[in-house]
Amino acid sequence: MTAILTGDIINSEGHEGSPWIDLLKAQFSKWGKTPSDWEIYRGDEFQLKINPKRVLWAAIQLKAIIKSIKGLDIRMAIGLGTESFSSDSVSESNGTAYQRSGRTFETLKEEKVNLAITTGNEETERTLNLMLKLALNFMDEWSPVSAEIVAIALENPNRSQQEIADMLSIQQSAVSQRQKRARLDLVFELLDYYEHTLNE
Repeated sequence: MTAILTGDIINSEGHEGSPWIDLLKAQFSKWGKTPSDWEIYRGDEFQLKINPKRVLWAAIQLKAIIKSIKGLDIRMAIGLGTESFSSDSVSESNGTAYQRSGRTFETLKEEKVNLAITTGNEETERTLNLMLKLALNFMDEWSPVSAEIVAIALENPNRSQQEIADMLSIQQSAVSQRQKRARLDLVFELLDYYEHTLNE
């Protein structure tokens, strides 16, 4: 099974100098090589090939990184499926994972949803997409400081609040408040549920 993440940056045209592009490239580089695993094209659109178990984690991590910049957000579609043709460039490869990701991405703006998943299994999809919609209720509202704390926690899941506080030169109580405000506990529960669903 392959996972493809197709996305674009919301409100990118209002940000001169594209502060987000370096952040995206740095993050993608941790997950693979360009252009075989990831590509940024048409200015603010991208495609990423990643392990299916990691794809939702990657999507939420990207959302947190982009939302740490005031005024920006990200729109993404996850497609799970096969890879029937592998090119040197991820945007030229093909298979059900690519098709599902691309088609779902085309519907996001119209449906006013910033994250959706297509798996080929209707029941799984319905449950996961309902959970994502509920999670987006608070994820879409993350402030830059909340988003930053989520990005750090996802990148360093074993770090204590005190260690994160030291990284940011703030009080441990401030980390605790930001994590609560960001509903970080629910983010981790969602990721656990997704991984459990994938293993079934």
